[in-house]
Amino acid sequence: MRLQHKNNHLNGFIVGLIFLSGLSNSQTLVSVKDYNSVTIGVQQFSEYLPLLKNKKVGVVTNVTGVIGKTSIVDTLIKLKVAIKKIFGPEHGFRGDTEAGEKIKNNKDKKTGITVISLYGLNKKPKKEQLKDLDVLVYDIQDIGVRFYTYISTLTYVMEACAESGKQLIVMDRPNPNGFYIDGPVLKTEFKSFLGLHNVPLVYGMTCGEYAMMANKEGWLKDSIQCQLKVIKLKNYDRNSSYRLPVKPSPNIPNEVAVQAYPSLGLFEGTIMSLGRGTDFPFQVIGHPDFPDKTFSFTPKPTALSLEPKYVNQLCFGRDFRTDIYLRSLPRQLNLSWIIAAHAALPREDFFDKNFNYHSGNKDLQDQIKNNVSEIEIRKSWGADLDNFRKIRKKYLLYDDFIF
Repeated sequence: MRLQHKNNHLNGFIVGLIFLSGLSNSQTLVSVKDYNSVTIGVQQFSEYLPLLKNKKVGVVTNVTGVIGKTSIVDTLIKLKVAIKKIFGPEHGFRGDTEAGEKIKNNKDKKTGITVISLYGLNKKPKKEQLKDLDVLVYDIQDIGVRFYTYISTLTYVMEACAESGKQLIVMDRPNPNGFYIDGPVLKTEFKSFLGLHNVPLVYGMTCGEYAMMANKEGWLKDSIQCQLKVIKLKNYDRNSSYRLPVKPSPNIPNEVAVQAYPSLGLFEGTIMSLGRGTDFPFQVIGHPDFPDKTFSFTPKPTALSLEPKYVNQLCFGRDFRTDIYLRSLPRQLNLSWIIAAHAALPREDFFDKNFNYHSGNKDLQDQIKNNVSEIEIRKSWGADLDNFRKIRKKYLLYDDFIF
């Protein structure tokens, strides 16, 4: 019976791939544009430099906050902006620490400016850390997924600014996964740093739009609102993906990983390796006991993953780097990947305690375990997604989807 159960899922996975390849162009063909085709917020100096003149400034940024190859911090210093503090989120200001690693406060070696970590126990700037500042600038490249923690950092920064009476200026950037909305909407009981608000797994907004929504919908602590200014993009096309100029985080190294992340990120809450400790993280999955032996890899310690899952163990699994899903970029998550993996390795411990915090509910895990079809799983999201779309529409700064 178990073999038949496994084959049914794997057959469904193959059918799903055939279905995806036959979808209409409006559903599947998403252009991938050059990042330089957009004028990003931080490039529009006339829009925000007057707001920083004679002000003591704090900058919330990391390695992605760049103009070309130059950090926003270095650029603003050259423009005589008085930067007093830098706040670095997960992965640190220079982007050289792995997910979940504790980062200590320090001084930036290049500028000598104090760097305050916004990760670990200090996810939200403290009042004493803001008391000698007039305004904060937020400039981080997001990838549009609820459990990608930069929007949680943005939320806490907004709360801190509201509580301290400081203005926050958000430099908007393109969302490379901004061309669709999909996934379960977060249920309140699963709120965490992996998701603070009742939004879908993929929400189809830029960080500037998201900040406006969180602010005006009363989603900050005690429904407070911060003095928010968004520096908008020019020539942004929401129906396209974008090739990012730098890695958004150490283990999201390229375009394939960025586009696969919304679907593969769910595996963070499972026993599967996502390729940390290899040259292709978030582009593969694997486990020492995975039954399909056609693809394998061995995670090794690296500077960014000192102890990757299954370190030095041969893992078998799947390589998604040439997957039809990523070649066609349909406007939806790929649930077949996790459904098929669970069918191939239906162990009691397949899901861990973090899975429900990644999915945002307890239903998806139960649905996969109980062999609910992908079609039925998607139907269960319908009402919540429709409600979110109504909320989201109020805060869009750029033209919405054309489909």
